[in-house]
Amino acid sequence: MSGLLWTDVIPMLNGTAVGVFGMLLTAAFCEIVWTKQRKYTFAFCMVLLLLFQGVVYICLEPVMVELLYPLITHLPLVVVIYLFSKKKIWAFIAVFVAYLCCQLRRWLALLLVALFFDNQVLMQEVMEIAITIPLLWVIMRFVAPAVASLSRDTISTQLQFGIVPVLAYAFDYLTQVYSGWFPKGSPVVTEFMFFVCSGAYLMFVIHTSKETKQRFLLEKTQENLNLQITQAVREVQLLRESQNQARIYRHDLRHHLQYIASCIENGNTEHATEYIRGICAEIEAGKVTAYCENEAANLIFSAFAVRADEQAITLKIHAELGNQLPVSENDLCVLLSNALENALHACQKLKAEGRDSFIEVVTYEKNRKLFVQIENSCSEESVCFSQGVPVTEVQGHGLGVRSICALVERYHGIYTFSVKNNRFTLRISI
Repeated sequence: MSGLLWTDVIPMLNGTAVGVFGMLLTAAFCEIVWTKQRKYTFAFCMVLLLLFQGVVYICLEPVMVELLYPLITHLPLVVVIYLFSKKKIWAFIAVFVAYLCCQLRRWLALLLVALFFDNQVLMQEVMEIAITIPLLWVIMRFVAPAVASLSRDTISTQLQFGIVPVLAYAFDYLTQVYSGWFPKGSPVVTEFMFFVCSGAYLMFVIHTSKETKQRFLLEKTQENLNLQITQAVREVQLLRESQNQARIYRHDLRHHLQYIASCIENGNTEHATEYIRGICAEIEAGKVTAYCENEAANLIFSAFAVRADEQAITLKIHAELGNQLPVSENDLCVLLSNALENALHACQKLKAEGRDSFIEVVTYEKNRKLFVQIENSCSEESVCFSQGVPVTEVQGHGLGVRSICALVERYHGIYTFSVKNNRFTLRISI
């Protein structure tokens, strides 16, 4: 009974360990949003796959199981990962990279057995089980984030990255499982180069991912600087317009006072009073409209309301914003200014074509969450999207959208862009 336990149970435990090892790594190599329900579902799928493998092991000869292993283990795992990640090509690549890591696990166990246990076959199984958890932690901690980040790259980049694990997978099975091409000898020696290449490849992935992340941060910094410059130019322009308006007011004020003085000197006080009322009405029309309690939002809305009115663009605003918001005043101004600027720009194109245009703004704060929805008329065929975000190839354009996305992401919020029936809709929740 003791002999049966050691010779049968240990290999079974090792098969379970390598199965769990490979499935966890494959999932870690994919950028999957792990909700509580998804975690339970994936755990259930793992149990099903392990049970299926166990049934196959019982029903078939070991040699046949080894030949069919890709079909009974790797292919079902690809299907499961695809259902979670919705990425066909990356599901295959993730499985192949996890296979590389399983070979690292095997070779490390081979080396320890060769050094300390005189190549005992059973100890090979024991050592593989022993190093499973430490190696899994190391790969999950240092390698998995780098590999998973590559799933966001283009398909061509993913294929280039996947060439090495695919070739390693094919080479291993063709030379050791499906044929006897590879020379027999000490497993430590014969699999040494495979281990070195696999380790070097994973180190290269980590290094490349680190450099890519640094380059991305530099690009983000440069983009933020460009956005700040754009915002500064816009503020200077508004300041210049304000100065011009003040100059006009000073010039007109002199004429107004001269005319009123003339009316009073000639005894025409009623006309002078009526003239003063007209001037007051003009001043009242030019003041900032109170759309809500938030002064900064009122300033932004009033400025764009004037610009929209000048160009005969219908602008409707419904705002319920208090003075205390989950975003800073500066960020609120950047958010609203960029969104309204883009909406106004789209409407200007339609007006140039002689078509009606409108902008509708709904924004409110509830439970410490800021919600903004801006809809505007647009030409649906002129809007292009990339990964759910509108893009343009026109030089100098598109900064507003990137600024909105960067700001919302900084607050860990949500944004969506959509076009339907020639209506462009931006929704933001922070």
